[in-house]
Amino acid sequence: MSRIGKAPISLPDKVEVSVSQGNLVTVKGPKSTLVQQIDPDLTLSVEDGTLTLARPTDQKRHRAVHGLYRSLIANMIQGVSEGFKKELELIGVGYRAENQGQLLTLSLGYSHPVMFAIPDEVKLETVAEKGKPPTIILESADKQLLGQIAAKIRKFRKPEPYKGKGIRFKGEEIRRKAGKTAAK
Repeated sequence: MSRIGKAPISLPDKVEVSVSQGNLVTVKGPKSTLVQQIDPDLTLSVEDGTLTLARPTDQKRHRAVHGLYRSLIANMIQGVSEGFKKELELIGVGYRAENQGQLLTLSLGYSHPVMFAIPDEVKLETVAEKGKPPTIILESADKQLLGQIAAKIRKFRKPEPYKGKGIRFKGEEIRRKAGKTAAK
């Protein structure tokens, strides 16, 4: 039995979960509304403020999707009630980040600024304090979309291992390499 799959999910106040025809799960909360299609073989039950997922058999396919969909639904519930947040830091001389609405403009040492349009579901904020690296703050109810957008932004200038310059997640450790050593 899947340890993750059989764990019940507690529903916070102001969060509604409904299952429509074809196992389409809709989660409504104070922050947003999220929809996820789950495997038709799984059964979803809501009792006394807890949600449980059950699988019909111990087939390999059923075991594989049991924990997956339980985690996806738990992330949806956390997203609509609390939300998710990711922070990215720009490490490097002259690296800057600005936003006009949902358009992110990055100066990353290229000959041109990098423009990136952020979807409306993700809230964007840029912070530039003196003495600290510029920071991009992303907030959303959808964990998957938030991670995907953050990964795309990081891809514009990945942290390099010699000086550590680039875009990194806040708190991310970069493995540093030693540079060239002087020959005798």
